Amino acid sequence: MIPTDLINLFSKNSEVINLISYLESGHKKIHLKGLIGSSTPLLISCIIGAKGKQQHVCVLPDKEQAAYFYNDLESLLEETGKELNQKKVLFYPTSYSKPYEPENVDRNYQLSRTEVLKRTISGDKKTIIITYPQALAEKVITKRFLSKNIMKLKVGEEVSLDFISDLLFELEFDHVDFVTEPGQFAIRGGIIDVYSFSNEHPYRIEFIGDEIESIRAFDPATQLSVQTLNRITLLPNIQSREIVEKRVDFMDYIPSTTTIWFEDIKLTLDRLDKEYEKAETGFDKISDHNDAIKPDILFTNGKATLEFLDKFTIIEFGSPSIFENSTTLKFNQKPQPSFNKNFDILIDDLKVKSKEGYKCIIFSSNNKQIERLYVIFEDLQEEIPDADKIRFNPVYQSLSTGFIDNDSKLLCYTDHQIFNRYHRFTLREGFTSKEEISIKDLYNLNPGDYITHIDHGVGKFDGLQIIDNNGKKQEAIRLIYKNNDILYISIHSLHRISKYVGKEGTPPSLNKIGSKAWTNVKNKTKNRVKDIARDLIKLYAKRKNSSGIQYSPDNYLQNELEASFIYEDTPDQLKATIDTKKDMEAKYPMDRLICGDDGIGKTEIAIRAAFKAVCDSKQVAVLVPTTILALQHFKTFGQRLEEFPVKIDYINRFKSSKQQKETLQNLKDGKIDIIIGTHRILSKDIEFKDLGLFIVDEEQKFGVSAKEKLKQFKANVDSLTLTATPIPRTLQFSLMGARDLSIMNTAPPNRHPIQTQIRSFGAEIISDAINYEISRGGQVFFIHNRVQNILEVYDMIKKFVPKVRIGIGHGQMDGKTLENVMLDFIDGDYDVLLSTTIVESGLDIPNANTIIINDAQNHGLSDLHQLRGRVGRSNKQAFCYLLSPPLSSLTNEARKRLKAIEEYGDLGSGFNIAMRDLDIRGAGNILGAEQSGFISDIGYEMYQKILDEAITELKEGEFATLYNKGEMADQFVSDCQIETDLEIRIPDYYITNITERLSIYKELDNIDNEEKLQKTCSKLIDRFGPLPDETVDLTNIVRLRWIAKEIGFVKLNLKNRRMTGYFPGSHDSPFFHSKTFGDILTFIQTNPKIAAMKEIKGSLALRFENVSSVTKAISLLKSVSHTAG
Repeated sequence: MIPTDLINLFSKNSEVINLISYLESGHKKIHLKGLIGSSTPLLISCIIGAKGKQQHVCVLPDKEQAAYFYNDLESLLEETGKELNQKKVLFYPTSYSKPYEPENVDRNYQLSRTEVLKRTISGDKKTIIITYPQALAEKVITKRFLSKNIMKLKVGEEVSLDFISDLLFELEFDHVDFVTEPGQFAIRGGIIDVYSFSNEHPYRIEFIGDEIESIRAFDPATQLSVQTLNRITLLPNIQSREIVEKRVDFMDYIPSTTTIWFEDIKLTLDRLDKEYEKAETGFDKISDHNDAIKPDILFTNGKATLEFLDKFTIIEFGSPSIFENSTTLKFNQKPQPSFNKNFDILIDDLKVKSKEGYKCIIFSSNNKQIERLYVIFEDLQEEIPDADKIRFNPVYQSLSTGFIDNDSKLLCYTDHQIFNRYHRFTLREGFTSKEEISIKDLYNLNPGDYITHIDHGVGKFDGLQIIDNNGKKQEAIRLIYKNNDILYISIHSLHRISKYVGKEGTPPSLNKIGSKAWTNVKNKTKNRVKDIARDLIKLYAKRKNSSGIQYSPDNYLQNELEASFIYEDTPDQLKATIDTKKDMEAKYPMDRLICGDDGIGKTEIAIRAAFKAVCDSKQVAVLVPTTILALQHFKTFGQRLEEFPVKIDYINRFKSSKQQKETLQNLKDGKIDIIIGTHRILSKDIEFKDLGLFIVDEEQKFGVSAKEKLKQFKANVDSLTLTATPIPRTLQFSLMGARDLSIMNTAPPNRHPIQTQIRSFGAEIISDAINYEISRGGQVFFIHNRVQNILEVYDMIKKFVPKVRIGIGHGQMDGKTLENVMLDFIDGDYDVLLSTTIVESGLDIPNANTIIINDAQNHGLSDLHQLRGRVGRSNKQAFCYLLSPPLSSLTNEARKRLKAIEEYGDLGSGFNIAMRDLDIRGAGNILGAEQSGFISDIGYEMYQKILDEAITELKEGEFATLYNKGEMADQFVSDCQIETDLEIRIPDYYITNITERLSIYKELDNIDNEEKLQKTCSKLIDRFGPLPDETVDLTNIVRLRWIAKEIGFVKLNLKNRRMTGYFPGSHDSPFFHSKTFGDILTFIQTNPKIAAMKEIKGSLALRFENVSSVTKAISLLKSVSHTAG
């Protein structure tokens, strides 16, 4: 069933028909009674289907209700995810976070507001605007001013690029290199990118001479086109407070033909008055009144709004009418009953209703949920003949609240209410582009940065330089080594250098070109890595060959448990669940690592796996790093499994020895199914009756010795490891196949990104943050990582916010006291928990939605990320304040770190943070403590490369039998270096920005297949226009390198119209006994005029004459490759 079918059914309701006729005959004031849940959005969907240019404004009491209402309409009209210009339903939010804090203006909200103002001025499209009192409180500019500032463009129009750029400057657009947020524009050759305030995507306008050839909307994150358009309108930021223009009430701005829907007019007017008072208070706080605009110019109040209402058609639903002469319509509806996850009651209810002639509909936007419902219905009705079985009609859209309409005989239930799940609203928040760009910036090379070259060691990057090679211009990378030696390296060897990331604050020492020191360090590192990798691969082999517990497939209870998870499963979570269960059902023991951000649902996967083990009468051990977390997990597991026959207990240092003894005895007797504890559960005195699954949470917190003990446990027991910021060691070995890896980086739908701000320590910011959180009934974490003066901070907070209740927690406290403080905080007895980073390890309190981190500059990136993950675990907007000295006084690394965490508001960025930046602070204990020395010698990225090489060598050598041949193709050469005197580059007129040019060189250099290369070429054409000849050759050089590598060349020289390919150095290389080499010899014998074999400086080489272009070189090597193939 689709939403349109439902709309058609409901449209036949007599009261719906009456309402449409009242509206057509001009009734001004209508009062609707009896509407329940999501039936109001359904009613509006029926009305918008009628004829005529309709415009509706729906005013809900607050932002959250407005958002749910907006989502319901999006679902019913099937507009979720559509472009703004194609939608009927628009959301009209506030433009700021707090009045009179212009720095907190949300560009995204401004864009949504501007779209609404633009749409209402034209009035030619059916539109439903959803809003709330705070948004209505802000006045808007006049229609005249808006019309004056709109600029319309269409394909084929004659207009000069200079004229547009002058106009954009005049409209106060910022000129930037790459457009990432509204109010910016960029010019590259004959292309202009503009991010207007009237569309959610920026536009790319391409010119031929003075004519617009094409217009495309593009995604600011990838900079790639998403939609081709014929005409567009460009709008400046008309929401800006600085515009000195007359402003009007929103109700004065919209046409008088608009129908306005109110849930509660009285409440709306009260809230408008409150907003106005807030603005006045905010204005009074401003020290410099001369620059600020008075509240009465920017804001409106309830009384003023009420005066405008007479001219509109007003429909009230929800509360008693405030108009005496309103027409009343009565709907006969009931709310969806509460089933408390009891499916027998649900089936009985549907049975009764079906007999009474009701159409039973269940809404869910998650196909998996509907699937689970089908399975549960099948299982519970197994004994019943098919004809008598209860069926339901699924609608694959979500609604916020279910209802029953008795007149239309419609029963609309929502899956989240049936399963007691959490339903969340989604609004377009924030610009994701920031994340892409910030992480890229971290790894972009800037002149002066240290780099590591795989052959020459640590040097300094000194920029790109055009050099002359045999009269041809080429671009090269200039590196500076010890004694100011300069080394130019070809752009085709970019993959051989990487940015140096080592320990903070200690610059590395530069290597001397030509000295042996670098080779020695490299070999030493490689050998050490091999030793560790060898052990791990042996463990992996042992595990794959041993037999473990083979669990039986899912039963009905498992389905019920998974369906009752309060959040929606994300695709990643679903995949991780399926993979974990598949591993458990396999013959060999499972060893899976799940990397996922805090609050993304890792614990849920652990609960599902644990339950699966318990269903097969096995015991489960859950290992956690801290006593508090043991308690937390005990509660979480307990709540999720309370309706199932599972016995859970925990063991930690807070329990008395008598209690511990009792727990251990129960464990031995098999009376406990799931035991949760700290490394106490690794002790020798712990005996299980039948252990089947071992779960390790927050793996990054355990030291080497605990991990060693774990290995003994793991040999033939299934194990599941959870971690938020994976340590690269685990990461690297997971990726290489010594472990199975699930990465979860999509946050559950509608979990808001955490608003993160860097601020200086001050009374106002701290008291505002705490008061705001407490005013909405929440709690605050205040992190101060020094036990010595934590009490001084306590006194200070008391002074800033006198009435607040503060609890103090740190690791040096007595266990029982600390536990009590934490428990009291969890129970809401404290408003603020002032603590050290002890909360970092997974303390999960949905009611705490603000975290203040003092001296944030002293924390590592993954620590900050973990700490911030403590908040934002519910449907409320969460805030994270990083308090630090002024940025200018911090080290470069600390500044980058704070910036990266500020821009990475989204959940799910933890994996990127670990992969890319595993601590700008230096990589610490990656392969055990002794490795950190190597890392500071060679840099983290180069370390990764050496690690990869070492592992490949092991897989091909010692462990060749373990890894199947399909995995390890017969590759004798891992890299081929190319040297050429042809003009192969990206000209600076094509891409002027040096950083971007370098980044594209790097991207091209690392591409390893045709599909990726094609993608990159179309990306370049999309962003910068047709490829110049030199750049086409550059892409072909990449192809040439692939073929050369396939043939077995370690180096290819393309100079003076001659091409020479060099084979591996040593004569006893297995390559010379391979079929490939035999085929090459055959090729030379049959084509003596094309190629000749030479020996050059002890190396065999294949030489081709008269090779004047890259294309010719490719076709020659292809003919060799076909013979060798």
